[in-house]
Amino acid sequence: MVQRSSAIEQMRAVTISREYGSGGGEVARRIAQQLGWRLVDHEIVVRVARTLGVSEAEAAARDERTEGFVSRLLRSMQNVDPNLTVGVPISPVSPEREQNEYQQALSDVVKASVENGHVVIVGRGSQVLLAERRDVLHMRVIAPLAARIAYVMQREGLNQEDAEKRVQLKDRDRVRYLQSTQNLHPEDSHLYDLVVNSAILDLDGIATLAVTALEDKAKRLAVPVEQLGPASGLARYPGQPGDIRPPVVR
Repeated sequence: MVQRSSAIEQMRAVTISREYGSGGGEVARRIAQQLGWRLVDHEIVVRVARTLGVSEAEAAARDERTEGFVSRLLRSMQNVDPNLTVGVPISPVSPEREQNEYQQALSDVVKASVENGHVVIVGRGSQVLLAERRDVLHMRVIAPLAARIAYVMQREGLNQEDAEKRVQLKDRDRVRYLQSTQNLHPEDSHLYDLVVNSAILDLDGIATLAVTALEDKAKRLAVPVEQLGPASGLARYPGQPGDIRPPVVR
């Protein structure tokens, strides 16, 4: 764990969006280790699915339609980590409302985990759910397709063809998820404070970049919104830029 500045303590979370196979999940784990923060990722959902007796795929795709699934999901998450469901109401959900209630419950869980503080959240549209919070750093990890295929081949033991299909399928699923729930595209760079390509930079170095960005963002929490932005602290150019075109006279 790195020595943290007092400024970082004011921050509540880091969200990690990632292209499949970019190593974003590993980056999230290393950020959490460096900061000593709690990691909130798909592994919790996996454990919840096992507790409920459903497959990981069913839980991840939200295809389970039995009455009370969301309530049992939240109770199971509470058993895994009670802090994740603080402030989240647990009540029976009718089958016809299951999908919408699941999405709302997931939003509540993400927001509750941030309120409890100092978490690194992987995926789940958290960069959108927490977009209005200045005490959260939003990061996306990307990599070229070939590098991501190689990552999946090595990590998951797949051949090249199957690894490529898996990468493409997971990417499509994540795009559809954010588009269907938030009407946004995960590749929109304006959703993030930091977008990093892992093609050359190593994962530990990327995690360190995130911690540095987190500290920098923390130092600007007290700055009024109107004083933020790329023009902050800059003077006017000494002259007009040479590529400014004179107005057209009609």
